[in-house]
Amino acid sequence: MIVKVNLPINAYEIKIERGILKRADEELNLNRRVMIVTDDGVPSEYADVLKTKCKDASLFVLKHGEESKNLDSFAAIEKALLENNFSRKDCVVALGGGVVGDLAGFAASCFMRGIDFYNIPTTVLSQVDSSVGGKTAVDFNGVKNIVGTFYQPKKVLIDPNVLNTLSDRQKANGLVEAIKMAATFDEELFGIFEKAEKFDDLDIEYVIGKAIQIKADVVEKDEKEAGLRKVLNFGHTLGHGVEAALQDTDRALLHGECVGMGMTVMCDEDVKERIVKILNVLNIPVKYEFDFDEALDAVTHDKKLNGSTISTVYVSKIGSYELRDMTKEELSSRLKLLLL
Repeated sequence: MIVKVNLPINAYEIKIERGILKRADEELNLNRRVMIVTDDGVPSEYADVLKTKCKDASLFVLKHGEESKNLDSFAAIEKALLENNFSRKDCVVALGGGVVGDLAGFAASCFMRGIDFYNIPTTVLSQVDSSVGGKTAVDFNGVKNIVGTFYQPKKVLIDPNVLNTLSDRQKANGLVEAIKMAATFDEELFGIFEKAEKFDDLDIEYVIGKAIQIKADVVEKDEKEAGLRKVLNFGHTLGHGVEAALQDTDRALLHGECVGMGMTVMCDEDVKERIVKILNVLNIPVKYEFDFDEALDAVTHDKKLNGSTISTVYVSKIGSYELRDMTKEELSSRLKLLLL
């Protein structure tokens, strides 16, 4: 399956095919210096396969986790590019999840004011969401994704075979982003989730393809998040707050788990019941114990803050959405509903 992201200047293809990692040299221009950026949580055999397809490969391995998504890691990648004599004709390939993709893309966008960037996402979360759309960033001063660029990849390769090594929890974590897109844009896709009585009932490959088509359509219409693309933040405003409050604890939740919780209080009651039913099938919590004040502080310092209100996404009917400006007090009352 091929999904085309038809942007005016930076158009590119997303190719979804089992086993495509082993044919990366047929899909990407690797006949040059290639910096493969990955992390120590990605099976090393994936990088080994990719290296054999490159003319001149360098490998940069990050420590797994959100804590690596910072300016120090960004600077380390830039230093590696410099020390390995990369030029404007060379490229960076991200091989990993969202943290790897965000960091590698940001580094590529800044090195010599921009060199080619390819993305090969290896988690459900990055395949359905972060690998599509060109948003690259690092966390800074406790705020997620606050320093970054819009920088589109030259191509994205999605190999569903690499998901075989993931736990069901990690797969469910990523599927939340597909649920988000279905809730706001595609009632039919949402219905597929509702029909699943257990995790294995879902055709992940089909869901990934549908979710990517939805996101690609949104990105085409709003590349720089000036309007429509804000809808992709459904569940994220409060979800990011919960995620930030838990990130340095031994009870941290995954990104998608926090987004799933965030969606349940940004919708009408009948929609909430339908979302909660799906989250239960995926073993995603709908309430949790976290530091309320710390979470609220993270929410109100979010980059979406506009004066005294924050622009949020609200769903009153599956397959549709509305943008609502909410005050700190409104968000506070909704955040409390997530506390165990």
